[in-house]
Amino acid sequence: MPPTPDIRLEFTPPVALIRIDCPDALNRLNPTSLVYLGEMVETLRKRDDIHAVVVTGTGDDWFSAGLMNAEIRAGMTKHEVLDYVVDANHIFDALEALPQITIAAINGKIMAGASELALACDIRIAGAHSTLMLPEARWGGFPGAGGPHRLPMAVGHAHALELIATGKEIDAPEMERIGFVQHIHPKGTVLTAAMDTAQTIGANGPLATRGAKTIARARREPGFRAARELSDTLRHALEWSQDVDEGLAAAQEGRPPKFTGK
Repeated sequence: MPPTPDIRLEFTPPVALIRIDCPDALNRLNPTSLVYLGEMVETLRKRDDIHAVVVTGTGDDWFSAGLMNAEIRAGMTKHEVLDYVVDANHIFDALEALPQITIAAINGKIMAGASELALACDIRIAGAHSTLMLPEARWGGFPGAGGPHRLPMAVGHAHALELIATGKEIDAPEMERIGFVQHIHPKGTVLTAAMDTAQTIGANGPLATRGAKTIARARREPGFRAARELSDTLRHALEWSQDVDEGLAAAQEGRPPKFTGK
C-alpha cells in the first residue's frame, strides 16, 4: 500500500495502529484518505498476527473533525456528497466487522463523522480534555455514516437523540457518564493507555477474543441491519431537501438557518 501523508497504518504485532495524520486540517478525513482507510481495513482483515487495532489522530487537540465542513461540502455536488457518505458508511461497516478488537483513542476533540468512526470501534477511551459534538442538525441534516443507529447502542435512545437533535457539545466526563467512552485518561496519555489495552488483548487467546466479538455482533445484527438500510434511504432523500440547502447557505453566510421542514 503506498503511503499517504494524511493517514498511516503501523504494525507492532499483535497490535496495529491507524493514525489520522493531518493536524493542520484538524485530522479531518477527505475522499482520498477515506479510500486509504478502506484499504487499511481490508489489509487488517487478512492479518492473522494482529489481534487488536487502535485508531487515533495525531497530536492532542483533535481526534478528528470528521468528513467535511460547510466549505468543503459547498465545493461538492449532491451526488458527490452522497457518494462520499455512502463510502464512509461501507468503510465504517467494514471497520466494525473486523475480527480484531478495535479501540478508538480519542486524544482531543471529536466531531461529526469522526464520532461515527469512533462508534464503529469496539472500545472508546478519551482524554480528560476531549469533547464530543454531532452538529449535523444545525446544518439541516443528520449524521449519515452510522450515528443514528450506532450511537443509541452505545449511550441509549434518549442520550443519542438528545446529542443528535440538539447538536450540543459535551465534555469528557459527560462522554464517560453516558457511556460513549469507557475510560478517561489525562491529556497526553490517551494513546499510551490505548496501546497498553491493545497489547493486553493481543496477549490473550485470539480464538477467545475474536469469538467473543463475533457473538456480541451477532446478538445485535438484525435490528442494526434494518436501521442501517433506513439511514441510507433517508439520507438520500434529505440531500435534495430545501432544509439542507438552507443549512449550508446559513453556515457559509454566518447566520442562523431558517428551516421549513421541506
